[in-house]
Amino acid sequence: MQVGAAIVASRLAVGEVSPLTLAMLRYAIGFGCLLPFAWRALSSTAVATTPQPAVHTRRLDLLAMAALGIGQFGILIALLNFGLQHIGAAQAALIFSLFPLLTLLLAATLGRERVTLPLASGVLLSIAGVAVSLSPKLGMPQAGHWWGELAVAGAACTGALCSVLYRPYLQRYPTVPVSAFAMLASVLFLAPLALAEHWPARVATFSAQAWAAIAFIGVSSGIGYFWWLYALKHESPTRVTVFLALNPVTAALLGWALLGEGLEPTALIALALIGAGLWLATRPPSTRLPAR
Repeated sequence: MQVGAAIVASRLAVGEVSPLTLAMLRYAIGFGCLLPFAWRALSSTAVATTPQPAVHTRRLDLLAMAALGIGQFGILIALLNFGLQHIGAAQAALIFSLFPLLTLLLAATLGRERVTLPLASGVLLSIAGVAVSLSPKLGMPQAGHWWGELAVAGAACTGALCSVLYRPYLQRYPTVPVSAFAMLASVLFLAPLALAEHWPARVATFSAQAWAAIAFIGVSSGIGYFWWLYALKHESPTRVTVFLALNPVTAALLGWALLGEGLEPTALIALALIGAGLWLATRPPSTRLPAR
């Protein structure tokens, strides 16, 4: 639900805030919200008495977590913000709802999920739902009309990869510091790239509405992604990402209520197909592979 609300809030902001700048400000605020709690967690007795990996391993882990943070919080959101400049909030949410199914496919490829008939059927059904949502554009010959859809699809692929790869690090380290460090890595990655958008000079020109949207996105992202990583620490990526099925419903309703975006019959059909696909794809198999 937080992701769907953030998509709509981003849609309010992208008219005057460039994609890289919005992503950087989003996670700078999120990092600021998590920093006091991360510092407390690192200095606590519980953390200090927990067996720690060797120094060399910790350095490699930091590099890996920084790369995952840049992917999850930098590249993903920048692609999503770029897509929202070209397509509506509900349509972006529909495409982004492929996230859990892409996670299932990747986890199955790595041997962490068993490929079953319901899984395959769910994947095909959800792809059909996305095709239905894009059907009004199928007859458009201009290639430029597809950049928004491709960007959001790329964001979903990036998130699926990061969600599967996060688990070993979340099991070795406390969740709050990992969340804060991942966001800090993304901010350090995005800040120089966003210089091309002249963000130091432009931030003073943003309207009150844009700043309200940025503040909401930043604070909710700090809270939301902490719980996201906490869930990834204790559950398999499949069982966590399946809850993104709530994302398109939230975005569609808020996009209609706040942005004046219509609820087309094709969008409602697509929502039903994707919901059915997620239900099929995440039905528990008769035997589970142990989580890695």
